Amino acid sequence: MKPGYVRPLDLKRGCVEMAHGAGGRAMVQLIAELFAQHLGNEYLGQGNDGAVLPAPTLPGKLVMATDSHVVSPLFFPGGDIGCLAVHGTINDVAVMGATPLYLAAGFILEEGFPLADLARIVASMAKAAHEAGVPVVTGDTKVVERGKGDGIFITTTGVGVLPEAREIGGARARPGDAILVSGNLGDHGVAIMSQRENLSFEAPIVSDTAALHGLVAALLATGADIHVLRDPTRGGLAATLNEIATQSQVGMVLDEKAIPIHPVVDAACEFLGLDPLHVANEGKLVCICAAADAERLLAAMRAHPLGTDAAIIGEVVADDRHFVQLVTSLGGRRIVDWLAGDQLPRIC
Repeated sequence: MKPGYVRPLDLKRGCVEMAHGAGGRAMVQLIAELFAQHLGNEYLGQGNDGAVLPAPTLPGKLVMATDSHVVSPLFFPGGDIGCLAVHGTINDVAVMGATPLYLAAGFILEEGFPLADLARIVASMAKAAHEAGVPVVTGDTKVVERGKGDGIFITTTGVGVLPEAREIGGARARPGDAILVSGNLGDHGVAIMSQRENLSFEAPIVSDTAALHGLVAALLATGADIHVLRDPTRGGLAATLNEIATQSQVGMVLDEKAIPIHPVVDAACEFLGLDPLHVANEGKLVCICAAADAERLLAAMRAHPLGTDAAIIGEVVADDRHFVQLVTSLGGRRIVDWLAGDQLPRIC
């Protein structure tokens, strides 16, 4: 055997080894035969410690977002940790009103993790990035000892461009504004939980994971007065609206009957003892806008494939307590508060 020989990767039966993160030939081989095979592009192919990128052609400010993904299980109905890592960070950039341009990815792999699963995850990332038109341009891989991780963790960072005059943020909601959501809530979190608990329902529950920048672009193209955009991930709609209410120093009143939830998701939440308003989503957005523009934005949402079930669900009100309240289907009111703990751990 020649000095420095590294046996070919066995992508069917092989596993991650400590050598794959040690900086030697085995790591170079893993990068070349697996990561570059799926994610390769002109920027990643530079092979340096960072990517040299062209200056944005769009004028404006840079927006950067980063997110770590630790979802369990790694594969779930409608997606996996790979596409989730791409979609989640693209969405964080997009709801700032920015155009996502590039992604960076960092992988923490556990010794013994099957190479077949790793290849499947990286291929899923590549597909999601290609479909979104947002390439992974640089990355890093580390390997930890067996038992010191949980298979794979992925951190992605996104960069985008925000036009100078555009101001969208959590502190801009005003009394009188309308609150819209782009579709049915709770799909992702319930899909994860049903897979984790080996539960089956009459109709399949599939994660809504998706890149939202196309939908955001369609909303911005209407010229409507949009004040806040947010993707309601961990903590669901409840956490998102409480966060915005605190940032903007306002209250909110929601109409329970107007909030779109798949009947099977609603039934699953009741069975599992979950509140769908606290369940995570990965392909939905909240839009808060001037009331006069609500119907126009609703029509734009419903015209987009990711917004067909969009709805106007409430309004922003003046409230020094910054409460989010729900008018129930029976006509009463209840406070929609922050979660005291973690209703669904490891969902993104």
